[in-house]
Amino acid sequence: MESLVNPGIEGPVNVTSPNPVRMAEMCSALGRTLGRPNWLPVPDFAIQALLGEGATVVLQGQKVEPSAALKAGYEFKFEKLEDALGDILR
Repeated sequence: MESLVNPGIEGPVNVTSPNPVRMAEMCSALGRTLGRPNWLPVPDFAIQALLGEGATVVLQGQKVEPSAALKAGYEFKFEKLEDALGDILR
């Protein structure tokens, strides 16, 4: 919404956190937030079988940052993953 009303934001905007994390960090944070263990990783071949070509994004990752939003002075409600998960899941 900010990119629609803020004239300082032009062009494409990555709608991501200013603090990107890897899938393992995401799973650990989710486990901590839910109070559940996070000890059983999913094997790469299972992700590949489930997602096909889309598995590349999960297995290799992408480092995407919201540089346009940050440059325009956008302030994130939750900069840290665990804060956002806590708000959503509790």
